Amino acid sequence: MKNEKARADGGQKSRQIRWLKFLNSLKESMPSIFSVGGVIVFWEILVRFFEIPSYILPSPSESVLAIVQYWSAIKSNMLTTLYEIGVGFGATVIISIPIATLISYSRVFEKTLYPFMVFLQLIPKVAIGPLFVVWFGFGSMPKILMVFLLSFFPLLMDTVAGLKSLNGRLYYMARTMSESEWKFYWKIKLPNALPSIFSGLKTSISMATVGAVVAEFLGSDSGLGYLLLRANGDINTKLLFAILIVLCLMGMVFFEIVELAERKLIPWHVSQRVTDKKAR
Repeated sequence: MKNEKARADGGQKSRQIRWLKFLNSLKESMPSIFSVGGVIVFWEILVRFFEIPSYILPSPSESVLAIVQYWSAIKSNMLTTLYEIGVGFGATVIISIPIATLISYSRVFEKTLYPFMVFLQLIPKVAIGPLFVVWFGFGSMPKILMVFLLSFFPLLMDTVAGLKSLNGRLYYMARTMSESEWKFYWKIKLPNALPSIFSGLKTSISMATVGAVVAEFLGSDSGLGYLLLRANGDINTKLLFAILIVLCLMGMVFFEIVELAERKLIPWHVSQRVTDKKAR
């Protein structure tokens, strides 16, 4: 009986803590909610008061109704864009972190790989987009490559910075205690770099969304960028705004997923400790 009562009390306390964290998070989000809500209300009033035609500037309510009206087309094209973002961003994570590790460990790799990466970053991506279409056709590959190129460099830069930011005293102490280079990297160097890596991930996932849409502008037969071009050609402004809203929501969801992973993987970091203290 005592064990059951203790488990019940523990479960109740855990629910109370989660509820308090939710209320605290909601309280912290109130300024953002009010600011965004104020802009939406002002936009709605402005359109209705001046009787602006919907083909020039649709109201927020008309834009939301357009999402419902054109949801079938938006959904099918959104799945294409999500696929391009997922594969391109996944390739960015898989490739950039090992390259950043090589650069952080070896001066030779730093001198050879780093200038090449900077050169790739300086090339205007819109200029090489048509080349991807010529080389790979109108399928998914040109869009995935564009997503990869736009999201690769921010993650690479932040990962290199994080891997090189290990405190000197901690470095020498860890080297004396670690049995192998792999254990030193996995247990000391990589965890120390995780805050910088997540900062790069947040930037990269935003750039990945932009890259997919830009690539679909340059040559595609599906995707939200393609649908934007069609809506623009048809002067369907309500559909244009509906797609923009969907793209914004997608970006926000991606960003929140990265933030959630950050909170789960580095609860020891100072930013997460501050958040936990506020929740208490």
